[in-house]
Amino acid sequence: MFEYFPGNYVWNLGVVATLNSGGLIDEVDRACRPIKELAVQGADVGTGEFMASWAAVAEDLASQAAADEAAGHTRTAGQKYQRATNYLAQAERMQSARSPGRKAFYQRLLDLQQKAFDLIDPATTRVEIPFEGALLPAYFKKASDSPAPTIILWNGLDSTKEHMYASGFAHELAARGINTLMVDCPGSGEALRFLDLKARVETEDWAAACVDYLLTRDDVESTKIGLVGWSLGGYYAPRAAAFEKRLALCVAWGANHDWGAVQKRRLEREGENPVPHYWDHVLWVWGEDDLDTFISKAEAVNLDGVVENISVPFLICHGENDRQIPLAYAHRSYEQAVNSPRRELRIFTKEEGGAEHIGLDHFAHVQTYIADWVSDVLQK
Repeated sequence: MFEYFPGNYVWNLGVVATLNSGGLIDEVDRACRPIKELAVQGADVGTGEFMASWAAVAEDLASQAAADEAAGHTRTAGQKYQRATNYLAQAERMQSARSPGRKAFYQRLLDLQQKAFDLIDPATTRVEIPFEGALLPAYFKKASDSPAPTIILWNGLDSTKEHMYASGFAHELAARGINTLMVDCPGSGEALRFLDLKARVETEDWAAACVDYLLTRDDVESTKIGLVGWSLGGYYAPRAAAFEKRLALCVAWGANHDWGAVQKRRLEREGENPVPHYWDHVLWVWGEDDLDTFISKAEAVNLDGVVENISVPFLICHGENDRQIPLAYAHRSYEQAVNSPRRELRIFTKEEGGAEHIGLDHFAHVQTYIADWVSDVLQK
């Protein structure tokens, strides 16, 4: 994996995710260069400066975009708004849950994201999914005016629907005639920041809400709705597919088979964390006040006795050098999914790329593999 900040895995992951989601190396370098010395102090120190430096580049881009828009150069403006959104999204992700400016930064990136949609991607629209008296914010990318297969895409512990959009995966699916519904699940994105919806073990609850919503749309083929989840979504999605039987397929993009055990490993400083201020972040996501209660609750975030209930095609993708989630979990999910009519395990190697967590080191390679598999299953 490209390591701009030697020895700082968490910051490097953010840089690589940005570059492999449409960021430009010159702009990322300008954001990172002023904080390079801070990186040697660890992931938690300097995240405020990280936000300020990346936001400065993003706001410069946004100013350029506004001038381009005023001049009628809408494509150029939209591209700059999109990159600004990408940079703000990655920098906001790095902040403490207690950071006083976090909501304002997130609102700013939402506003810039909408500008990008308006100017260069009107096929992607903001939607809201009714859920237990509240709403799950989401983006829907339409592939066709006719009813089409649709993928529900879920994020993980710290990513957002803006990360999902920037990744380009929905564009790959659209090119294959497949819609994408990118959802801020409870515990992530707007659902957490503005609606205070917390994560839970029973992910089939919000899977049902997503399917119910899609069935109200006339551009969705009702029998061809699949579910893809990355990172912690590699637990969320298989859990949901085991119990929500209207789904036509499931992809675990990172085999998060026993996330509860991962938390105990992290207490022992085994493996890498995905974000700075890690324990504050997980308590915020799961709505707990103390670490002992959270660790006990997290034991249930486990797919043993669950994946056996998956009765649709099931793809598990994992990087052989995933430093967050053990590779053994990919094999465990595959071995236990005995009732899937088409279970497949794809391990990405260091030699080919895509070997890091959810393939962030070679995102396009992993994405296109998954998009092709989804297309093969839904459009057979």
